[in-house]
Amino acid sequence: MPDSFPLISIIILARNFNDYLKQAVSKCLGLDYGDFEILISTEEPFSQVFEKTMVIQSQEGPALRRDLAAKQAKGEILAFLDDDAYPQKDWLKNAVPYFKNPRIAAVCGPGITPKEDSSQQKASGWIFASLLGGGTLGYRFLPKKKREVRDFPSMNFLVRKSDFEKVGGFNSAFWPGEDTKLCLDLTKKLGKKIIYDPKILVFHHRRPVFGPHLEQVCGYGLHRGYFAKILPQTSKKPLYFMPLAFTFFVLSLPIFGLFAVNLRQPIFNIYFQVLGFYFSALALTGVWVFLKEKNLKIGFWTMIGIFLTHICYGLCFLRGLLAPKVK
Repeated sequence: MPDSFPLISIIILARNFNDYLKQAVSKCLGLDYGDFEILISTEEPFSQVFEKTMVIQSQEGPALRRDLAAKQAKGEILAFLDDDAYPQKDWLKNAVPYFKNPRIAAVCGPGITPKEDSSQQKASGWIFASLLGGGTLGYRFLPKKKREVRDFPSMNFLVRKSDFEKVGGFNSAFWPGEDTKLCLDLTKKLGKKIIYDPKILVFHHRRPVFGPHLEQVCGYGLHRGYFAKILPQTSKKPLYFMPLAFTFFVLSLPIFGLFAVNLRQPIFNIYFQVLGFYFSALALTGVWVFLKEKNLKIGFWTMIGIFLTHICYGLCFLRGLLAPKVK
């Protein structure tokens, strides 16, 4: 690979033309980088024309549409981006040096909530970014220290095309979750590394709380539960089971206590002590968000959203865990 400016193919997944997509393409065209092309993989055709951009229309699922775009890409590096995300100006320039190391197959970075997002969108972003809401995965939503990762979403993911082709691309009907399979193939089949760097940064618009946010969370939970069975190397981890355990605790323990007469008092003591600790942590998270945003509504919505996120994710995770097959 040349030392400077290898051709990069930016692949943006979209359903149709929208304002977010227009913003994403505009920001990509303003990148501080010498040589790139943009491929938009869309379900619905549109007539808008952009410089350096090709539109690929297909009715396939998202993962297969990304594979289709990758086949037509001319770049040595494939840079995957969602249509509701846009890159920082030095996005590609900060990523390219890593590909000089043949042991590194891919690089990635955080997708932070843009300042122009609404209060409800910002609450969604803080739910994912907070320790209570997102656990140890907060580095996906806020810039954190550089590290090697095993799994990362494709909203901001750059991979060497030759390595992508060696593992057969995404090659999956799953969505969301196709990126989990790709990361597993890169690290296990090829034995290569995926590096997270906070400087490889994009801005990622959030789905507003509560309906659209929870719908997205349910999709994550469903597929992660299913992947816990079929891809245990990436998904059979305590972090992903914790919302399920919490949901079972919240919904089942009071019912059990009503029937276990002799144990009723100790059960309810434990129940309210745990909930007291949990809601105290929720309150502290709300205060933390308020101090960050200087907006009481965002802090309040974040607290409610974290609780509902845990319950929805837990229930859908269980559904995926028990399902014989998930579309």
